[in-house]
Amino acid sequence: MIDRVLILGTGLLGASTGLALRAAGFSGTITGWDKDPKQSQTALSLKAIDAIASDPLTAARASQVILLAAPVYAILDWMDQLSGVLGPDHLVTDVGSTKSLITSTGNRLFNQPGRAGFLPGHPMAGKEVCGAADAEAALFRNAVWIFTTESPAEDTEESAMSPEAAVLANGWRQWVTAFGCRTLDLDAARHDELVAWVSHLPQFLSTALTALLQAEVGEAPELTAVGGRALREMTRLGASPYSMWRDVAYTNTESIAAAIHALEQRLAHLRENLRTPELRSEFELANRFRKG
Repeated sequence: MIDRVLILGTGLLGASTGLALRAAGFSGTITGWDKDPKQSQTALSLKAIDAIASDPLTAARASQVILLAAPVYAILDWMDQLSGVLGPDHLVTDVGSTKSLITSTGNRLFNQPGRAGFLPGHPMAGKEVCGAADAEAALFRNAVWIFTTESPAEDTEESAMSPEAAVLANGWRQWVTAFGCRTLDLDAARHDELVAWVSHLPQFLSTALTALLQAEVGEAPELTAVGGRALREMTRLGASPYSMWRDVAYTNTESIAAAIHALEQRLAHLRENLRTPELRSEFELANRFRKG
């Protein structure tokens, strides 16, 4: 049974996980730490965590499950630090937005005899803000929480995770389900390919559109009056922080670049067919996707 959780990174996802645990009936101890003390203090005031760790590595040794809720490269750094201090009765899991590098690193540093278990995860939930102040227990409700593995050709033997860590992994999955999530197991490479289309491309499209509007009409006094719901919806993600999306771009470059290139071609097709029947076909195709 899990009764000691450490959350390293108490921003939006980390603090929301703490709140979701409590809302789902978790009665154990939740400790938190964040490189920004304001985030951990906010998480504490919201009761997303019970205490702030003074030494994250010491707190990790005293915990059973360690959740890494940070940008991808920070997660990788934590994995490297934790691999030498944790044992087979610990489980490390994460909420990183890209999974290939994290999953392969996890199987190399963990999931080995005498070492902690590692369960790579990614909740398909979030906001365009990243602070603990915007955390909420219901953030994950009706969302999919993905757990990833390496492809069979590269996969570590399943038995490499210690029996103690395997019990914790099963327990963590049960808590995720209790959050109101549906869990999905997916190959890490396939995960990165899919999220490039359904998550990363929308972000970079919104960023490009919002930056373009700022450059072209950002100073127009009539903009607030003219811009309606469509403007608000299409530019909402434009408020997302670079600090988070930089790591996504660096660790899923090929898939994101391919998706952006395909979008560029699609936009060119629209531009060239603004007065032809092809425009109707594009709208019909888009409507079909939304209805599906």
